[in-house]
Amino acid sequence: MSAQASRVVASAPAPPGLPRVLAGLDPAGPLSLDRHLGLHGELPGPPSGLDLQGLVAELDRAGLRGRGGAAFPAGAKLRAVARSGRQPVVVVNAIEAEPASSKDRLLLQRLPHLVLDGAQLAAQALGADQVIVCLAASARATAEGVQVAVDERARLFGGPRVSIAAVPDGYVSGEETALLGQLNGRPALPTLKPPYPAERGVGRRPALINNVETLAQVALIARHGASWFAELGTPAEAGSALVSLAGGVARPGVYEIEFGTDVDALIAAAGGATVGIRAVLIGGYAGGWIDGQLRPALTLDDVSLAEHGASLAAGIVFALPDGACGVAETAHVASYLAAESAGQCGPCLYGLAAIAETVSLLARGEAPAGAPERLTRWVAQVAGRGACRHPDGAARFIASALRVFAPEFADHARHGPCEACPAPALLPTPGSGRQTTGARA
Repeated sequence: MSAQASRVVASAPAPPGLPRVLAGLDPAGPLSLDRHLGLHGELPGPPSGLDLQGLVAELDRAGLRGRGGAAFPAGAKLRAVARSGRQPVVVVNAIEAEPASSKDRLLLQRLPHLVLDGAQLAAQALGADQVIVCLAASARATAEGVQVAVDERARLFGGPRVSIAAVPDGYVSGEETALLGQLNGRPALPTLKPPYPAERGVGRRPALINNVETLAQVALIARHGASWFAELGTPAEAGSALVSLAGGVARPGVYEIEFGTDVDALIAAAGGATVGIRAVLIGGYAGGWIDGQLRPALTLDDVSLAEHGASLAAGIVFALPDGACGVAETAHVASYLAAESAGQCGPCLYGLAAIAETVSLLARGEAPAGAPERLTRWVAQVAGRGACRHPDGAARFIASALRVFAPEFADHARHGPCEACPAPALLPTPGSGRQTTGARA
C-alpha cells in the first residue's frame, strides 16, 4: 500500500466538536447533495484517497464499533469480507426495529448523503458492485426520500448500483441473518451461524452489513481521520454517538453525544427532567434498567454502563418518571417481546411467552406465590438458547426490571395493581402511537 493511497482526504474543515454526524441538520427537509458536499467536502477514494487497507487501518485506529446494537468493530467486518476473495454486496441495515429508537430514520430522512457516502466508500474499497438499503416495509416515506438522494448521486458519481429493499416489519427482522433471508427470497427469520454474512450473504456472495449510523461515521472518519475522531470520547471509546432520548424530559428527540457524557448532562440538554426519574432504561428492549438514584454518577459509555449490567447498544435512553409503574411498563414490553419471537426455537417461543404471562400476572396481582423467584430462574434458562440474540435481550431487560423494581413487584404481588397501572404505557411499541421524534444537535 502506497503512502498516497492510504492518506485521508479532508477537503472541508473538520468540525472541532459537536455536532459531527448531525452537522448541517435542517428540520425543514433533507440536506441536498450540493449542500452536503459544501459542508463535508468531496468523497475520498482511490487513487487519491483511501484504498481498502487504508480505510480498514483508519477504522481500526478510530476504534469504530457498530451502532446497531452488537458493537462489532467496523474495521474487522471489512477485513472479514475482503478475506472471502469474492465480489461482495454492501447492505445498509436501516430496519431500526427497536421501537424506542429513531436515530437511523432521522439520518436517512435528513442527512441521507452521509450514510450513502459511507456505503459507497465501503463498496469501492471492497470492489462491490451493489449497495442495498434495507428499510422496514412501513417506512415508505423514508424509502422515497432515500430514492431521491440515490438519484441525485447517480447524476454525479459512478460506482456501485444502489437499490432499496423493503423488509417486513418485526423486531427480529433487522437481525443480519433474517435480513439476508429476505434478500434471498426466504422469510425474514434468523438462522444459525456459520455461515456468516462475510462468507455467504446475498445469493452466494459475501455481504458487508452495517447499520445506518455506522456508515455515517465511516464517511466522517474517511474524510477527517482517526485522530480527529478520537478528539472526543473516552480512552476506551472514542468519538460521538447518536442517542434517542425519551420519557420524562422536556424535549425528547435524537441527540449527538460524545462517549462519557453524563446522563444528567444529556437530560439537561433536553430541557431537564419534567418530574423525578424513577429509573433509566439504557440500550432499548434488549438493554437494562438502572435505578434513578444512580443517575448522578452514570455516564454513557460501555465501561461505565457495564458496572450496572447495561450498554448503550443501539443508543436508547428512556427516563421513566416518578409516578409511572415500572411493573406495568415491564409487562407491556415483555408481552411485545414474546409476541415478536420468530417462533423457531422452543426456549424463545415458549419461554418468553411464559415469562411475559407471569410478569402480567404479577402486574395484576394475580401471580401465585414465588412468581418473582420463578421468573428469575426462567430468565436465566432462556438466555443464550436461540438462533439469534432475541431471547438474550429479552432476558436482560426483564432481569434488570426484577432487580430495579423489586419493591414494586413485591407490592403488586401483595396488594394488586397500583394507582399508576391504569395509565397508558409510556414505553413505545408498534401501534402505540408513541415514538421518539425530533433531533437535537
